[in-house]
Amino acid sequence: MLLRGVFLAMQALQLAGALDLPAGSCAFEENTCGFDSVFAFLPWILNEEGHYIYVDTSFAKQGEKAVLLSSDLQAEEWSCLRLVYQITTSPGSSSDTSRLNLYVRFEDESFDRLLWSAKEPSDSWLIASLDLQNSSKKFKILIEGVLGQGNTASIALFEIKMTTSYCIECDFEENHLCGFVNHWNPNVNWFVGGGNIRNSPSVLLQDHTFKSELGHYMYVDSVYVKHFQEVAQLISPKTTAPMSGCLSFYYQLQQGNDNSFSLYTRDGAGLYEEIWKVGQPGSAAWNLAEVEFSAPYPMEVIFEVAFNGPKGGYVALDDISFSPVHCQNETELPFSAVEASCNFEEDLCNFYQDKEGPGWSRVKVKPNMYRAGDHTSGIGYYLLANTKFTSQPGYIGRLYGPSLPGNLQYCLRFYYAIYGFLKMSDTLAVYIFEENHIVQEKIWSVLESPRGVWMQAEITFKKPMPSKVVFMSLCKSFWDCGLVALDDITIELGSCLSPERLLPAPGECTFEQDECAFTQERRDRRSWYRRRGETPTSYTGPKGDHTTGVGYYMYIEASHMVYGQKAQLLSWPLRGVTGKQCLTFFYHMYGAGTGLLSVYLKREGESEESLLWRRRGEQSISWLRGLIEYSCERQHQVIFEAIRGLSVRSDIAIDDVKFQAGPCTEMEDLTQQSSGYSEDLNEIEF
Repeated sequence: MLLRGVFLAMQALQLAGALDLPAGSCAFEENTCGFDSVFAFLPWILNEEGHYIYVDTSFAKQGEKAVLLSSDLQAEEWSCLRLVYQITTSPGSSSDTSRLNLYVRFEDESFDRLLWSAKEPSDSWLIASLDLQNSSKKFKILIEGVLGQGNTASIALFEIKMTTSYCIECDFEENHLCGFVNHWNPNVNWFVGGGNIRNSPSVLLQDHTFKSELGHYMYVDSVYVKHFQEVAQLISPKTTAPMSGCLSFYYQLQQGNDNSFSLYTRDGAGLYEEIWKVGQPGSAAWNLAEVEFSAPYPMEVIFEVAFNGPKGGYVALDDISFSPVHCQNETELPFSAVEASCNFEEDLCNFYQDKEGPGWSRVKVKPNMYRAGDHTSGIGYYLLANTKFTSQPGYIGRLYGPSLPGNLQYCLRFYYAIYGFLKMSDTLAVYIFEENHIVQEKIWSVLESPRGVWMQAEITFKKPMPSKVVFMSLCKSFWDCGLVALDDITIELGSCLSPERLLPAPGECTFEQDECAFTQERRDRRSWYRRRGETPTSYTGPKGDHTTGVGYYMYIEASHMVYGQKAQLLSWPLRGVTGKQCLTFFYHMYGAGTGLLSVYLKREGESEESLLWRRRGEQSISWLRGLIEYSCERQHQVIFEAIRGLSVRSDIAIDDVKFQAGPCTEMEDLTQQSSGYSEDLNEIEF
């Protein structure tokens, strides 16, 4: 259980008006404010004296869950959800710690979206601030506590508060300071001023919010400074949704004193960027500062004060606010990832080539032993360099991407496949072309790669000036010219290795870490297996997975089964919702004796399964995309069933399963895709 002293230290967080909190909020004083424990899991327990709810291992086992679900909510304006929580662990427990997860459940989606997760134990209460973008759709908040190892492991919630504001905003009137934290320094720090505090000559007569001596603000004083190199940092909560606009705040500092006041941003990799610095001291009263602020990926804002002389004085800060409208009506257009990405299904998008020769060719081929289909769907278009029409010694093909704004971090992803080269070095390379300097810098190149397999590459880069991504294919000699294929180029803001990107996509399973929430009724030689690389039997199965080329997929091993035996892979229970749902996945059916792959829908309370989709016999040497559009208003499961064919060359595989709300935006062309017998039910109502 939680220590009573820790609780007493946090009692100040409960405000006088805690029982009159906005919808989606609760102080857990007398009840749970419409947040209900889900019956199928452990219950959250309201502390006897109120103030918090908890779940611990005194009455539960490791791995058990407690789930708390809100009533229907709506956020037609941008909102901030703050969670005051604590995770404690048993002494000596270094692994299998408890975890607290927060999901958003939209009314039209059959799956929950993981918004935030934490597992770090703490001796005190912690604050999580989560931005909720405005939406007209109703939703619910789902809070899941998963107990870890030990007899005294516990998870507690002190307060949930949902307000119509940005999480980066603060007037410092609430005791938890909107989640802002002071980076502790023994000699110089940010302190709370105002209220009844009257112990320092640097405290102002009144704050900016209420124009009152009882209002609160933050300030830094030089009284205790010992070394002029020291700085005080006030750090905002990290943004959790893309935002761009005008950040404003009020500040006050003593004129003519030796101090410096700056504003920085810091991304997930710890990179700082100064976006504002005080110029003229301004008046002795509160001064307004407005700063263009863009957070396309998670960022913190840091207010930093440094003292560089004996007359440091003080700096005060109040009323931080944000507007999605640019400062002084500036109309800077935000970067669009759509304009910088391309799957080449329709054309080259915003990519272009050198005028010298045909260069990269947009092609569509029937997959065979020597050349796979495209990566997007298995039957679409991709780019091919050094084709039979351009193959010649010294051949160079350059493909230029659109111009990218400078001073932003980008994650570049693309898929490539190499055929025929004896030496792979520099058969494909990626350069950054800085427009203002006419300089090209190599940032990636192929060193070694399986031949004929679509491989994923990820590159993080940042340049101060506008630049372009250039893909270059090189054929060095007549005796060593092969083919280079390129497909599905995407550019997103942020680092490819950002922790936020490692969270699983909602309703999606790539099988890279595990089998997600898929289950099997039995596990034996006739089951689905998780595997990477080629399957053991020649002339059947994929050479690699669809996700990265070197990752994992699920498949049946035909040599372990007899003709007609089946294996079923069941999805996690999906909620029934009104409206259409789209299921996409990739399947691989290659081999002379390939059997049958079917997708069924099983509704709760019914023993019979309904057929949604089916493929019979060998389909392609490539991964092919399956699209299923269906409707179901009851809780249900989706079942992937593979049946072994006539021979051991009948391995069947699936990968990259994804459930999405709404109709499928691009239904597959069945006449082009199926080479054998197929039975398809494109849209089914249940």
